[in-house]
Amino acid sequence: MSNLDPEPQLSQLPAGQPCTAVEVLTPRAVPLGGIRAMTVHRTLPQRARSLVGAWCFLDHYGPDDVSVTGGMSVPRHPHTGLATVSWLFSGEIDHLDSAGNAATVRPGELNLMLAGQGITHQEIDRPATTTLHGVQLWYALPDAERFGEHEFAHYVPEPVSGPGYEAKVFIGSLLGSTSPVRTRTPDLLGVELVLREGASVSIPVRADFEIAVLAENGPVTVNGAPAQHRELAYTPPGADTLHISAASLAPGQESVRVIILGGVPLGEQIIMWWNFVGRTSEEIQEFRRRYQAELGFEPADPRDADKSQLFGPFPDGQPDPLPAPVLPTVPLKPRS
Repeated sequence: MSNLDPEPQLSQLPAGQPCTAVEVLTPRAVPLGGIRAMTVHRTLPQRARSLVGAWCFLDHYGPDDVSVTGGMSVPRHPHTGLATVSWLFSGEIDHLDSAGNAATVRPGELNLMLAGQGITHQEIDRPATTTLHGVQLWYALPDAERFGEHEFAHYVPEPVSGPGYEAKVFIGSLLGSTSPVRTRTPDLLGVELVLREGASVSIPVRADFEIAVLAENGPVTVNGAPAQHRELAYTPPGADTLHISAASLAPGQESVRVIILGGVPLGEQIIMWWNFVGRTSEEIQEFRRRYQAELGFEPADPRDADKSQLFGPFPDGQPDPLPAPVLPTVPLKPRS
């Protein structure tokens, strides 16, 4: 389907029947900043689709030679109303946040940060990293959870395998494997799946889930629709089967990897601007205003005089934080 095609309205399909109304989303290249910027390939959000379940952000990067690109160096910056999910294929990244969590992100290991009402963190690749390759994911917290306390989780999933495939379930349940990580967002799914060349797999999924499959390192076919390298294949709710096939691979390539994301539609409109997720334009304005004041970029506003600190303390001796961009002059519009 074209990115501009309307979303299909589907009734429940028969058991074992994959949905063939597949929407393929093409990424856009985004530099992370600096003269030697590392480029990421962003498939969520975009005009054609803002959310898959509660998933609201997908950046795919690498494999990058950090001696050429400069690697990942994202100084302290804020988040509200969301959770970040870091998942690597190669390289290592140091995570540090204002809740006192310091951790190293390694390949095949989940690091999840629940921002809740507000947090700041930085992500910088480790000196020994020569090649950086992974995905950065966010999901929006539901309204009932978005003002909660922050939390950090680390989990190393055990691989599960079958004919021609191996999977690591880092969030939710699939293929008999369940992640114990508490997401505060029910009915969510995140999986790394590797298929050998020529292999196909039919995976039972929840019929009330919408699913997106990132063709991470090569072309695949999702429910009969081809998805090229870095494209995201989306299927709406209505089917209980996901069929993925490894297409013809490049010479010397023995397998293809995909990232599967899914969940029940969030059912809420959100506003996502910069690193904030809120519900109204006024909320986003307040998040920015308080961040700028707390970190000394702008004077404090009298409206916030009686409010507690939102974004927390940070250890000394770290790179300078990032200032927030200037807000648009028109109200921000919600999306779903």
